[in-house]
Amino acid sequence: MAAIEEGRICIKKMGKDSGDEVVIIKIIDDNFVMVKGAKGKESRVSIRHIEPTSRKE
Repeated sequence: MAAIEEGRICIKKMGKDSGDEVVIIKIIDDNFVMVKGAKGKESRVSIRHIEPTSRKE
């Protein structure tokens, strides 16, 4: 199982949205991914700032 993959639900660990659940929608490179939050906002996030869960969308 790859921890960082499209459709994986993660928890943000840093920033103003820390503790919120997000979904990985695109892998940009080895360090960054695009995520979508519950409110529909998309943002570029460092892989270090998210904690993958066992759930997928």
